[in-house]
Amino acid sequence: MPPSVSAGSGVEEFLDWLVLERGRAPRTCEAYRRDLIGYCEALATRCRSPETASEEDILAHLRHLQSRGMAPASVKRTMTAVRTFHQFLVVDGRRDDDPSSHVELPTVPKAVPKALSEAEVDAVMDAVAGSDPVSRRDRAMLEVLYGTGMRISELVGMSLADLDLGGAAVRVLGKGQKERILPLGRCTHEALTAWLVPAGRGEMEPERWASQHDQEAVWLNQRGRRLSRQGAWGVVKKRAQQVGLGAKVSPHVFRHSCATHMLDHGADIRAVQELLGHASVSNTQIYTMVSKEKLWEVYRAAHPRAVLNR
Repeated sequence: MPPSVSAGSGVEEFLDWLVLERGRAPRTCEAYRRDLIGYCEALATRCRSPETASEEDILAHLRHLQSRGMAPASVKRTMTAVRTFHQFLVVDGRRDDDPSSHVELPTVPKAVPKALSEAEVDAVMDAVAGSDPVSRRDRAMLEVLYGTGMRISELVGMSLADLDLGGAAVRVLGKGQKERILPLGRCTHEALTAWLVPAGRGEMEPERWASQHDQEAVWLNQRGRRLSRQGAWGVVKKRAQQVGLGAKVSPHVFRHSCATHMLDHGADIRAVQELLGHASVSNTQIYTMVSKEKLWEVYRAAHPRAVLNR
């Protein structure tokens, strides 16, 4: 009978280390926990443990994941968890060697983000035309998503103290608890100002706050609580559906559109990298592919010798 996954596998200690030493988000750690439990169970069927696993054991697990038809991105995430786990075992003194050090991570084909056109962005914004509190909030949220390119998690995590309307800037806490300061453009600033007044956010404030966390929130739901990630998703989908773009729009699409449109208008890729909070410029370069496609489209349509038999 093969041994079962035990508390001594080091997984929980590794997850604590990820939070304390690497600053990883809870959602990342939960995904790693699932991946590593599956890895430890696979090792157990081979009468192995993380402390005795070999490079061949890790490769066998990789082949098993691929044979199940798992998406390349999911396979890569799982193997990244396995590799980082083995690095921890060496750091923690549980192993003298790292059997994962020469295992290559699978490549994931890069998908070109689908950005909205500038006209489509305008259509969504223009659809939120009311002056009631919900309309003020929704318009400000959309303007912030598109105007700053921040992630949906960063949006709902915003607190009033993070805003500097006088300096036209906002502080956000991104992946890995990394802080960055983002500028607020004219449209974003105007929409936020219209929301953060008694006729806007003030109308949605409760008589008694449920928590300090809610009281400090920039975005409130109609019960006077901090707007959740799911609530923000619902706002974006609802407003996009009003102009027939519901199937095309998500909060992340506004982030894609922000980056793509900035590059289209000549922004430096390093500036866009800083705005989006990408750790590496290679993550930002995918947006240049979108802009190159637009360049070719314009070139073929406008240059007299671009297409034969015109």
